[in-house]
Amino acid sequence: MSQSKDLILREAVLNDLPVLKEFEQALIRYERPFASNLRADPISYYDIQSFIENPDVLLYVAEFKGTVVGTGYAQIQNSVAYKKPKQFVYLGFMYVHPEHRGKGINGRLIKKLVAWAKDKDIHEIQLDVYAENKSALEAYKKVGFKPDLLKMRL
Repeated sequence: MSQSKDLILREAVLNDLPVLKEFEQALIRYERPFASNLRADPISYYDIQSFIENPDVLLYVAEFKGTVVGTGYAQIQNSVAYKKPKQFVYLGFMYVHPEHRGKGINGRLIKKLVAWAKDKDIHEIQLDVYAENKSALEAYKKVGFKPDLLKMRL
């Protein structure tokens, strides 16, 4: 399949900021139906530039024929005092442009991010997903994630 040979996964660079900010806003628009408590626009989830510059964060992009079509990051975080292990890697900003969904890009990004975590000898990987976001839940289950704690609101 030509998709596979034309797809490059690489670390994000500062020149990627404009498209990554577009992706962030697309992700926010997509998640709004799942999150009635989001403030009105404009909002931002991430400090993308700091992700690119921080050695404890790996921000990856998927590039198809020279165009960035997906993204995701891994960030080393400390666990709360009563949980083990002491550190884990948190995955976020998992986004693939709608035209490129269903092609395994998200799975390939996750595989790269998990490999980075393991290279740092961190084997606990976590992420957040809205309970009603069925397509994301299925995608994460497909690569081995299991539900853990469900946060509830009233």
